[in-house]
Amino acid sequence: MIARYLTPEMRALWSAEQRFDLWLEIELLAVEAQAALGLVPREVAARLRRTARRGTTSRIEEIEREQTQHDVVAFLRSVAELTGPDASYLHRGLGSSDVVDTALAVLLVRAADLILDELRSLCGTTAALADRHRGTVMAGRTHGMQAEPITFGVKVAVWHAELGRAEGRLRAAREAVRVGKLSGEVGTFAHTPPEVEAAVCAGLGLLPAPVSSQILQRDRHAEYVAALAILAGTVEKIATELRGLQRTEVGEVEEPFHPGQTGSSAMPHKRNPILCERLCGLARTVRGAVVTALENQALWGERDISHSSAERLILPQVTGLVHYMLRTLRRVLEGLRVFPDVMRRNLEASDGLVFSHRVLLALMAAGRSREDAYAIVQDAARRARDGEGRFRDLVASAGALPASALDACFDLAPYLRHVDLILERAGIPRGASASATGLRQPGAPAVEASAEDAPSGQGGGAR
Repeated sequence: MIARYLTPEMRALWSAEQRFDLWLEIELLAVEAQAALGLVPREVAARLRRTARRGTTSRIEEIEREQTQHDVVAFLRSVAELTGPDASYLHRGLGSSDVVDTALAVLLVRAADLILDELRSLCGTTAALADRHRGTVMAGRTHGMQAEPITFGVKVAVWHAELGRAEGRLRAAREAVRVGKLSGEVGTFAHTPPEVEAAVCAGLGLLPAPVSSQILQRDRHAEYVAALAILAGTVEKIATELRGLQRTEVGEVEEPFHPGQTGSSAMPHKRNPILCERLCGLARTVRGAVVTALENQALWGERDISHSSAERLILPQVTGLVHYMLRTLRRVLEGLRVFPDVMRRNLEASDGLVFSHRVLLALMAAGRSREDAYAIVQDAARRARDGEGRFRDLVASAGALPASALDACFDLAPYLRHVDLILERAGIPRGASASATGLRQPGAPAVEASAEDAPSGQGGGAR
């Protein structure tokens, strides 16, 4: 984890202080559960709750480095230094993984909650953006080529629905890791009864794992990382599309670029989509963690520690990166400049070729076979591209359609008539832009701009 791509919330969550505090809480919950069962004097458990303290992070790390080469034992020694003889009642009947894995489950649940909160805010932003642009006509593109008219609102609705599915996956993955275990060295409760595990898990908001070995099984963690990687892939998909729409030759949108920002050290005119490019790069890093998480499933016997070092790296990293990515994408979309006039101009640049399917259907309705109709339309389209005339005029010259029928083929209305239904099915009601939270504050720059506001140059201007 590096500060450049780390939110304050995730930095605090994955701090050593937070981890050690959780370990102490698990130890205290365990001794209190043991006291309730008569396994530990009640007065000792009560005193420990009042007086138990852990050492500083630097002291724990010093003990591990110079004495134990074991982090949990170093932690326990630091507690004993500050707590006194009562500390000998801590960790009775427990193994290190009982503490470490249960604490990790709490951290993963809290990380998921942070990510889910950010995801909900992002979904509010996409809903508002889709609603605002439900009628903003643009070219739909397949294979990078203009296909048929759509609206920018429909494009954003696709993103919105995909983010909603990501939320469902992450919620399921959160439940998969929301389990603890205090079942001992090989999962048999040989030294402390299951009631202690149940009490500790209840105190932490976890469920007891139905069965465990020395550790919680890593299919749970693999599911969690995979859900985050799919979410990161959706963020990358959105960022990639915005990068394409910002290209000089397209110029239909522009990510936020604040006064004084530098696009290039050598070319002062540049406005590069650096935030979207950053998101694409970080998504690759998150995806890479999936392989590690999957390989962590296969361990020797009831446990080895080959997974441990890898998890110390990937779990804080992927949760932190995804949280940062969602926040950054929301920043991009809230400040996105959209150029409806440029979108319309780019759509019209094909001189009607985007209506070829409707012309094809009209010819077939007039009695032409599909093969003949296709040949007429394809030939007219080829000749229009070669500069031999306008597509509509070339179709008309074939004499297969009356003028009124041909005019109807070049009407945008059929492409727009179901937009409201599409957005409604995606969970975006009309008026979402007025009610969404986390959007542009009063006085902030508008997210739409006219063609006149776009930088000069073909298709909306040089970047």
